[in-house]
Amino acid sequence: METATTVLSPQQVLVHGLRNAVPYIREHDGKVFVVAFGGEALAEPESFNRVVRDLVLLADLGVRLVLVPGARPQINRRLAQVGIEPQFHKGLRITEFEMIDPLTEAVGALQFDLLSWLSTRLSMSSGSGLAQRVLTGNFVTARPMGVIDGVDLGFTGAVRRVDVDGIRDALGDGSIVVQSNLGFSPTGELFNLRAEEVAESLAVSLGADKLIFLTDPVDNLPSVMGLPDVHQLLSQSGSALSDEFRLHLESAIRACSRGVDRVHLVDREDDGALLVELFTRDGCGTLISAEPFERIRAASLDDIGGIVALIEPLEQTGVLVRRSREQLELELDRFVVIERDGDIIGCAALYPYPDAQSAELAALVVHPAYQRGGRAGRLLGFLELRARSMGLKSLFLLSTQTMAFFKEKGFAAENISGLPAERQALYNFKRNSKIYRKWI
Repeated sequence: METATTVLSPQQVLVHGLRNAVPYIREHDGKVFVVAFGGEALAEPESFNRVVRDLVLLADLGVRLVLVPGARPQINRRLAQVGIEPQFHKGLRITEFEMIDPLTEAVGALQFDLLSWLSTRLSMSSGSGLAQRVLTGNFVTARPMGVIDGVDLGFTGAVRRVDVDGIRDALGDGSIVVQSNLGFSPTGELFNLRAEEVAESLAVSLGADKLIFLTDPVDNLPSVMGLPDVHQLLSQSGSALSDEFRLHLESAIRACSRGVDRVHLVDREDDGALLVELFTRDGCGTLISAEPFERIRAASLDDIGGIVALIEPLEQTGVLVRRSREQLELELDRFVVIERDGDIIGCAALYPYPDAQSAELAALVVHPAYQRGGRAGRLLGFLELRARSMGLKSLFLLSTQTMAFFKEKGFAAENISGLPAERQALYNFKRNSKIYRKWI
């Protein structure tokens, strides 16, 4: 069976995009985002130039950007040129003294390329030449990693301190800050740092709103992951994950555990993916958060507008009984909602009849865009648990059009005589709703 596909005109695409993006543009204005990417990203100049374009657009929209480029492939390539074989221990590079010069040359060349790309794009964006808006500096104080399992890591270091005031001053002046993976100790020694750790430390120290890793894609990765999900992925994937991606996941866990609200993993080769991830509700990457991105909770006064937006179309078609807004406000304590990134995408209500040890399930609605993710079932399960906690034995509902769903969930047809007496008195015979019950 063929289905018709609606083709939007360019004007409709623009209007639709703006309507979706504007709330996020307002939300992100003035916020600090730390964006990290491996040196692999710069190996594809054409695709990375598109990323640079989008980073500059973020800055133009008021986002305070701190960029942290890695340099592993560039360092490996430069070491090979001078005949030095890289050595690692537990994923950490062993940095000998003779490696310092080629290492700094590789990082310096990468920094030069990145600053050049950013400056050029900023100048094109403004038309007035704003190369001074890209600022790099010694914002990280380092310390040696020392000896691990008897192996001396030499000049491989870890972040000791972040110059938060210096970075905030630069961001306040409108600059894009670029921090390399090199850091100096208070005594002037240079240390090679992991870019993931630098980005993680910057995000934590600055209280960044987001830590974003532009990474290589992983097939079938969920759009939203909690920390337990990430731990499970790391433990079960074995060698299926690239070293780069594994490091990003490990940093995401630590960053979220240390107070960063959200970490995003975005495919660096997908043109525009960064913008889609940040300026649409569902994004196109993977969001990692210590707090749930989507949750079921009790409704509050602030949710009335969202609930109305869900139930009003069904009231107009007669699927739901119309409620006055005053009635909705009075009955708000009966409602629960599904909140997804601040938006209400589902709701349901539970009206208990304690004397009958039962409760009526009503107004179970999920936004059409989210009806294939099992959310209606989760709402039902949530209210079943709530009913059991109240000592109730069954749920019943009245429906004219959605009987099939509830039958699948264990509801069976019931006669009007099975309703609590006070609910029988309110039954609308003109509506002729079907009655179903489920014992819980």
